[in-house]
Amino acid sequence: MTASDTPRAPLRVDRERLWRNLMRLKEIGGYDDTATGLRGVRRLALTDEDAQARRLVVTWMEEAGLRVRVDRIGNVYGERPGEDPALPCVLVGSHIDTVATGGAFDGTLGVLGGIEVVRALDAAGIRTRRPVEVGFFTEEEGVRFGTDMLGSAVTAGRIDLAHAYALTDAAGATVRDELVRIGFDGSAPEVRPVPHAYVECHIEQGPILAAAGVDIGIVTGVQAISWQRLTLHGEAAHAGTTPIEARADAGLAAAEVVVEIRRMCDSGTFGRLRGTVGTLALSPAQTNVIPAGAVLTVDLRNPDDALMAAAEAHLAAFVDGLHDRHGVSATWERMARTAVVPFDDGIQDVIAASADALGLPYVRAMSGAGHDAQEIAATCPTAMVFVAGEHGGISHTPREYSRPEACGNGVDVLANAVLTLAGPVVTA
Repeated sequence: MTASDTPRAPLRVDRERLWRNLMRLKEIGGYDDTATGLRGVRRLALTDEDAQARRLVVTWMEEAGLRVRVDRIGNVYGERPGEDPALPCVLVGSHIDTVATGGAFDGTLGVLGGIEVVRALDAAGIRTRRPVEVGFFTEEEGVRFGTDMLGSAVTAGRIDLAHAYALTDAAGATVRDELVRIGFDGSAPEVRPVPHAYVECHIEQGPILAAAGVDIGIVTGVQAISWQRLTLHGEAAHAGTTPIEARADAGLAAAEVVVEIRRMCDSGTFGRLRGTVGTLALSPAQTNVIPAGAVLTVDLRNPDDALMAAAEAHLAAFVDGLHDRHGVSATWERMARTAVVPFDDGIQDVIAASADALGLPYVRAMSGAGHDAQEIAATCPTAMVFVAGEHGGISHTPREYSRPEACGNGVDVLANAVLTLAGPVVTA
């Protein structure tokens, strides 16, 4: 009897095990955050903590019966075979690295949720025509090596492996050396076989779902993202004896850049632009010395490619003008740049049908954050399931929190979407 001959109850995952494993993984890299008084997670890519978390997740993959492989950029995949091994797989996944002040859900929900999808298929005795793979990608956050979505960008072919290997952290360690050091320099080709489809479950990291009073979001795409490092070159001088009009103050110039980025966002000229200076370092960093240099990172986001380009051009012209006003010159370094990525309408519809079958209301929304899905979307039909967060969906902080029920609902939607895409064959 084929599964399509009789009505099938929606697939549901083991919510208690999902939550238990989320909380267990949280403790790898866990720290007590003095700013919030909460337990946070600091698990930067390719650190010892990341290595420990990777080994635990690989263990869970193997316990779920998955055949695990590691590619040359350290991406990890676990495969559940399909009835027809010649068919491309349905891929699910996300990442397990965090920012320096992270929470328990960003990325990890999609990876551990993917494992639970496989376990739910096994528990229901369901075989699928297509293989199902669960993966996690290297350095999604970009915090340590300066390029976000690194592993997924390499496997999608946007970033060359040699370039990725040569990226360094603040201490000069390379991606290649750190992969070798932690034992995740795999042998599988970094450009993976093209999947039939990719679906990623992720916390929203924003307020849209909470405002709508729903747990589930269907993601329509990811907005454009621009990361640049700006270095301002002034001149050091004595803080007490140098007249104000004679200064080339890189610190003052940096402050003007920060304020101008906020003014750009508030102006409306560049649409729904969001801009952030996330790091700013002055040198020589002495109380009584005028700063000779300033290095700051600029993160711009925009759901409109043309308005993003206009914002970048405006900011570049503003920085050029710092020389005439303050005698400060500038150099730019491009860290990352991605255009708006629309997700596949057909995959979105599959996700919507899964939510409907489970009786879960949803909204459609564009993602303000970057995700591995935007890279994989260049290779195959892709979409995402969002899960609502508490506290306005705040993320990248120990305050990040999604309720167990919301997490379970999101992974249930993921499971049924995967089953539809992979094609149920026989129910025991």
